[in-house]
Amino acid sequence: MRVGTAAIAATLVVAVGLFWRAHAERSALGELAAGPPVFAADGERIRVEVINATRVRGLARRATFALRDAGFDVVRYTTDADARDSTLVLDRSGHPEWARRVARALGGARVESRPDSSRYLDVTVLLGADWSPPSKPFHP
Repeated sequence: MRVGTAAIAATLVVAVGLFWRAHAERSALGELAAGPPVFAADGERIRVEVINATRVRGLARRATFALRDAGFDVVRYTTDADARDSTLVLDRSGHPEWARRVARALGGARVESRPDSSRYLDVTVLLGADWSPPSKPFHP
């Protein structure tokens, strides 16, 4: 009888351990699969230009990854020789809500409307020294 009880107890401990491990893995996968919040609506193509206006190398590329992960179509990123203290998001196509969404995806920034029909984009981001990239690496 003791051997049978011990076997049942051992089986129960192993089953609980396996259940706990599977639950932890599912939770971790769920968090990874969820990813960053998406700010662009499905079927909506918001074309964004990112300009690094700081002395920090690679900042425009990091912002590009962050915005693409949030659902925006970054069509160009570059560096500007003039340095800025604060980040500025410019509405280029007469859709101020799109510019506000981009600003929220970057963690907050001032938004201004400066329509420019000669550019084939909707939003321009001028990254300032106040913007810091998310702490998690996007792409190894």
